[in-house]
This record gives sequence, structure tokens and C-alpha cells, in this order.
Amino acid sequence: MRPIRPTSAARGGRSARRRTSPVLAAVGLAAALALTATACGPSEDNAGGEPSAPAGQVTGGTDGKIVIPDDLKDRLKEHGVDLDQWKGGAWKDWSRDDWLREAEDYINPIIEDLWDADRMREAEEPDRPVDNDISGDEGVTDPTPAPVQAQPVKSPYTGSTPEAGKLFFDGPEGAMVCSATVVKDPAHPGKSNMVWTAGHCVHAGKKGGWYRNIAFVPSYNDTGRSAAELDGAPKNEKEIAPHGVWWGDWAQTSSQWIAQGGPTGGEGAPYDFAVLHVTPEKGNRKSLEETVGSALAVEFDAPAAPSIASMTATGYPAAPPFDGQKQFQCADKPGRLSIRAGEPTMYRIGCTMTGGSSGGGWAATGRDGQPALVSNTSIGPVTAGWLAGPRLGKEAKDIFDTVSGKFADK
Repeated sequence: MRPIRPTSAARGGRSARRRTSPVLAAVGLAAALALTATACGPSEDNAGGEPSAPAGQVTGGTDGKIVIPDDLKDRLKEHGVDLDQWKGGAWKDWSRDDWLREAEDYINPIIEDLWDADRMREAEEPDRPVDNDISGDEGVTDPTPAPVQAQPVKSPYTGSTPEAGKLFFDGPEGAMVCSATVVKDPAHPGKSNMVWTAGHCVHAGKKGGWYRNIAFVPSYNDTGRSAAELDGAPKNEKEIAPHGVWWGDWAQTSSQWIAQGGPTGGEGAPYDFAVLHVTPEKGNRKSLEETVGSALAVEFDAPAAPSIASMTATGYPAAPPFDGQKQFQCADKPGRLSIRAGEPTMYRIGCTMTGGSSGGGWAATGRDGQPALVSNTSIGPVTAGWLAGPRLGKEAKDIFDTVSGKFADK
């Protein structure tokens, strides 16, 4: 979850924050991330790994090895990316000139085995409290909802919530996490490779650029073990990543988020959504949807909050009392939240999930009577009483259609 407005309150004070784990550094500016650097994951010495190729854009050689097309190498070099240097750790250079920002700049070469069990488990950061009063237009903001206690999802997650998973990525201060959802792709019925999450889980907003090493793990920690139980778990253990690791070979977020998004204030929050297209890190010829066995349809222009009986938010909350390793859900009738006049009103529900749940899908009954994704977790208070998510309109549909169309013939 992205924070709203910074205050001088101490950690755990009565304020609001974004639900990402870095528990919120996922949004961020380097300055904001520096506040949470103490728990951003393993040292740089074990953050390496061999990159097999840029995600989704490789071919098989006659000897079975990965072959990277020359034209792709040239295009990466135009972005200042030398794959050999990237493999050796150049991706850790977050200087301003090297932090790619524009929509067309997204690149994400696969670094095989980078996201092992330990690095995934340790990808979280402490909270940064901010002001709880974020309403900008009382005319379309309903009273603050009563807290709804987050309920643990029944394990194994592969059977109960196969569409849900955890999103991992690197920022200037280390490894970070969000939540995400497998969604249907109209260009590939039953064979989608598309994932929905929050904009601040892939791009830092107005003073940053694209995050790196973005990877999705569906049904992360399938059996719901605690952090203590996972400590020292073998790398790539089947229970940690039952369907493997899927790298984002393309990501797209709103132009409003890129232009306005920030770590505080709620800037860009009504447009805080993103779509990923993913490809498996290792030898899976099936699509993501076929692999996990399910995907949610995305319903754009869903009814206004008063017309919806209930929404269910799913995610991996990481701030206390949660440990970031288990999946939880909240179900509540949504209300309305306006950050400022002139911008779309957001959905808001009561929920005690904390940072790490950012980007997780919100499901409601769709027009066809089946569960559909209608929003994603964006912002919420440090007091962990509610969550807010964007209403998905034309901007969201344009992004979705663009990503689907980009891979329609592939």
C-alpha cells in the first residue's frame, strides 16, 4: 500500500500507508526507500545469478542453449544494458541516468535463480507512517468503514486461490514485495500470461522509474508456513514456488501514475494499477493460466460502490502482526473514497491487512455471475483498519488492451 501524506508520527502511529511490503517502499523514491533499508533482504553478494535471457524474447539454439537475437541485444544496448554486465550486477546501479522511466523503456532480463526461497522470504521492509486524513472531497467520500479482520486463506493456496500470488522486484534499497493476480487474456482464451497488480509495484512514479527483476510467484508458500518454518528452506522448494517463477517480459502502468505517483500523499492513487505479461523462468511450455488452473476476468466500469454487495481483497500482508509469508483475505461492502476533487473516486473497504498486500486483487460478482477482478489494493492506514483501491475505467482498460494486443500473435 502506498502512503498518503507523511507526518512526524513514530512507526505504528495513527496514520496511513501504502500496502506494499517493503511494506511500502514499493512506491518509491530513493529517499523514501532509504527509510526502510534495514530489512530489504540479503546482501548484494548473494543477489546474483546467471541471466538466461531477456524475459520472453529468446530462442532455442541447436545445442539446446538459449540464444539471444542480435536485434534484441542491440535494443538493450540502446537502453544502456549490456547483458554480461547486467549479469555481473550492473542491475544494482540505480543512478538517475540508468533508472529507465518512460513507458516504452521497460526491460527485465531474466536472472535465473535470483529469486530463491531465502531472497523471497526476506523481501520486506518496515513501515513508514503517514497521515490518516486523506479525503479531498467530502461530497463523494463515505464514512470510514469499521475494520474487518483479515482471515487466513485455506491452504494449499493452489486449491483455494490459484489466481493469487506474490510479486517480487528490486528497487534502490533492495528486494521488495507486492501481491498480484492472474487475469484472463481475451487474445488467448484459457491460456493467459497476464497478471494484474498496482502501479507502484512496478514503477516508482514521478521521481523514479521502472523497478527491476520483476517476477511473479503464484501460490507463494502454498502450504502457508510461517517465516520461522521457512527459514533455511531449500532453494526453489516446490512448496515455496509450486508453479515456478514467472518473469515480467512486459509491464504497463498508467501515464497518470508515471507522471503523478509518489510515495506519499495519494498522488496518482486513483490510477494506481498495472498489467504484466509474464514468461516462465524455466522450461514450462504451458501458459500461466494453464499452469495454475485459473484466472479472473477483469471487469472495467464496475458499478459504483453503493451498488456492490461485497468485495474480497486478497494479499500477503507483511507488517505486524503478519509476517508476509501467508495469504489473507478481507470481504466487505465497499464505500467511496475521494483523494481530491476532479479525480476518480476510489473503492474502500474495512480490512486489517498491512503492507505487502499492495497490488492484490479485489474480486466481486461480475455481470456474468462469476467472480471478476474489479480493483486492486493501493492505499490504507497504518492503523490497518481499511484499504482503498482504484475504480477501473477507460485508462485501465486501455492499458489492459495494449498489453493483450502486444502479445496477441505470440
